[in-house]
Amino acid sequence: MSTKIPLSERMRPQSILQYVGQKHLIGENTMLRNAIDQGQIPSMILWGPPGVGKTSLAYLITQELGRPFFNLSAIQSGVKDVRAVIQKAEELRKFQQPQPILFIDEIHRFSKAQQDSLLGAVEKGLVTLIGATTENPSFEVISALLSRCQVYVLENLSKDELIELLNQALKEDEILKDLPIEVKEYEALLRFSGGDARKLLNIFELVVQSVIHNPQPITNVLVASLIQKNPAKYDKTGEQHYDIISAFIKSIRGSDPNAAVYWLARMLEGGEDPTFIARRLIILASEDIGNANPNALLLANNCFQAVKVIGMPESRIILSQTVTYMASCQKSNASYEAINKAQSLVRESGDLSVPLHLRNAPTKLMKELSYGKEYQYSHAHKDNFVSQEYFPKALQGTVLFNPGNNPAELKLREYLKRNWGDKYNY
Repeated sequence: MSTKIPLSERMRPQSILQYVGQKHLIGENTMLRNAIDQGQIPSMILWGPPGVGKTSLAYLITQELGRPFFNLSAIQSGVKDVRAVIQKAEELRKFQQPQPILFIDEIHRFSKAQQDSLLGAVEKGLVTLIGATTENPSFEVISALLSRCQVYVLENLSKDELIELLNQALKEDEILKDLPIEVKEYEALLRFSGGDARKLLNIFELVVQSVIHNPQPITNVLVASLIQKNPAKYDKTGEQHYDIISAFIKSIRGSDPNAAVYWLARMLEGGEDPTFIARRLIILASEDIGNANPNALLLANNCFQAVKVIGMPESRIILSQTVTYMASCQKSNASYEAINKAQSLVRESGDLSVPLHLRNAPTKLMKELSYGKEYQYSHAHKDNFVSQEYFPKALQGTVLFNPGNNPAELKLREYLKRNWGDKYNY
């Protein structure tokens, strides 16, 4: 069994029918599958954990459409490489060739300047962009480019899909199909791969190489003895990823710094990206602490910036400081509840007119129509406050923000009560 091409590469699907997983995207009558069948795909970002088929899907889309294909790696390519591809695309257009597909692996590693260099080509339709990322594109892809792309979320392959992939390799791979291989147990293979299909196939190939000269069934014990490391305590691409981050967040929300720092350690020891943890802390600072301690948001944001600059292993100290502080803070979800209520109200009430006195009046006609006429400038009054109506008429007196029962927000409640009296029932 000697080949320089790894099993994971040999098993790359050559057609949509061979592709395993992501039925919610390319199953029959799904939006993306219909777009492929019609030959009219949008520029897109494929977002998902490692080893779920992002690169393979991009390749198969190109094969199905029969278009020219350009492939760039964000790790190795720069602005010069992007411009070279765009120039080739312009030349193809001159000769009335099909619109090429530009695939950029790990697009989240592209700098802002590199992403900016793509905008014009995407806007003009010179290329159809397919970017692959393991990171949340909301954070890692510039908004101008993201707004021009459809985001498709790829999911971890299920246990059955991973086993199907192994069985497919045994039946179809040019090397394995002629070998007397018996897989008796799958659990260890799946556990060590962590839901990563590429990693699964590479591990399987390693195991197969060992049993060729010593024929025996592939069991959990055999796999564990061959893979020289302990089973992962934290699967950062599988179900435990979501379970442990949930336990982490709920421990901070529940004001238990001891449990919170334990779950933090579980994630760090399992190889979780520390910036992912830091982002969650920023969200939690507003959702669960809010105005009960506004410093929590400042600390969380500074933590995120510091983690990006410092990196591991020192980032663990910064994360620990932030986590233990936030877990020990007073809690309030008043801001979170307020925006939820406000958005529900907007959906229910529709586009209510802005009161005339609150409207901008940049033109003579607007002034003649009384735009802004009766507006009172708060800073011109005692204590920088004047009682006037800011809601649309139909919503006057609506309470959306209800300060929590903690020292910081009780001060806010007192201030609002002093200004508004009984209007909002503070």
